[in-house]
Amino acid sequence: MANWCSNTVVFEGKPEVIEQIQKLFKLMAEQELKENGGQLPDFISEDNGGYFFATYQYEGDTDVFQYETKWSPNIEVVQKIAEHYKVDFIQDYEELGCLIYGRATFADKLLTDIYLEDEDFEKYQFDQETDTYHFEGKKYDSEWEILETLLEQKIANH
Repeated sequence: MANWCSNTVVFEGKPEVIEQIQKLFKLMAEQELKENGGQLPDFISEDNGGYFFATYQYEGDTDVFQYETKWSPNIEVVQKIAEHYKVDFIQDYEELGCLIYGRATFADKLLTDIYLEDEDFEKYQFDQETDTYHFEGKKYDSEWEILETLLEQKIANH
């Protein structure tokens, strides 16, 4: 059974193009319900993998899409969508069971993928007795703030 990677992608482009992407994602979500399986846009070869599962949007969001993939993010597939519609994107992804946490950015036809590596995850510790995380001399109730801090540091140093 696959571990599920959570993905959030924000497309950036002309409103009428974002509307087309919104229709694409809505269609894929409907097809997933009918077929009970992951989806790809019809202009992307099934050989690529990177299927979209559990695709959804919060009401009112037009350019933010959330979905899951098996094991790892589907950055290459999202890039193909962006290239097809001539838009940019920012994709945040995480699957902590496999120590995957990062952000891919596609702008001006250039893809940048910055992610945490094993040594980044070793920079903080979990204290079972106090049920807290310790990072840079501070206590945290959750590791999410730490992970975001570590990723932001990597992005700033890139």
